[in-house]
Amino acid sequence: MLDPTSTATKPPRKLGDAGLSLWQSIQSEYRIDDAAGIELLMQACEAADRVARLAERIDKDGEVIETENGPKAHPALKEQLSHRAFIVRTLRALGLNLEPVRATAGRPTAWQRQQEDRSADQ
Repeated sequence: MLDPTSTATKPPRKLGDAGLSLWQSIQSEYRIDDAAGIELLMQACEAADRVARLAERIDKDGEVIETENGPKAHPALKEQLSHRAFIVRTLRALGLNLEPVRATAGRPTAWQRQQEDRSADQ
């Protein structure tokens, strides 16, 4: 049987730097552990890797390329934008545009807010 605590923070497939960074960032704040959520997050992370590869290519070739019909926007720009939109939609579908998981349930008490304010002042 799989240990849910060990599989929740590790991606099920290999990711590049951008995808792994997104995976770790999301998992540290939201702790996604259901199968559907993990797969959605994995898809978003793979898209992040693709965006990074497209960005490298665009940086290498330039945002505007010369064609026989004159200058034109790099074709990878549309793909990059499409993948970025996919990532945003997927993260929204996971509910990650909401507040992250906290150590305690409910709203912070007045005492907790006061302690947080004191910590911020120091």
